Amino acid sequence: MLAIGSDHGGYKFKEEIKRYLEEYNIAYTDIGTNSEESVNYPDIARDVSIKVQNGECDRGILICRSGYGMCIVANKFKGIRCVPAYMEESAKFSKLHNNSNVLALPADYVSVSEAIQILKTWMETEFEGGRHATRVDMITQFENKNMK
Repeated sequence: MLAIGSDHGGYKFKEEIKRYLEEYNIAYTDIGTNSEESVNYPDIARDVSIKVQNGECDRGILICRSGYGMCIVANKFKGIRCVPAYMEESAKFSKLHNNSNVLALPADYVSVSEAIQILKTWMETEFEGGRHATRVDMITQFENKNMK
């Protein structure tokens, strides 16, 4: 299951992505926001990250205008490997090599159709493991040591 959330700047974008998820029977939970009324993006990123962190959802999608603010917040949570993705290739390699589990999409810099293709590629890509698993394990060790 996916957790999906956006701030007010990504709300319309999120609604379009939800239509795609529904069309292809991809299970998701909508964390909010539910309108274009101003909200604090850190709250949404926190709530999506916690859903992924505690195992309620396998992956998360965050949408704001740039993708960066949400990404910064998500990566404050132990076990979250969030990446901003502006193109398919970056999404693919974030999963293939880094086993990313949260994707931040920039509503101001890609079209809805591009975002859906980025998301599709990310969801279909499997973690390669091998030497990359060693590096992801190192990240986990850093988290365990430095995140209280």
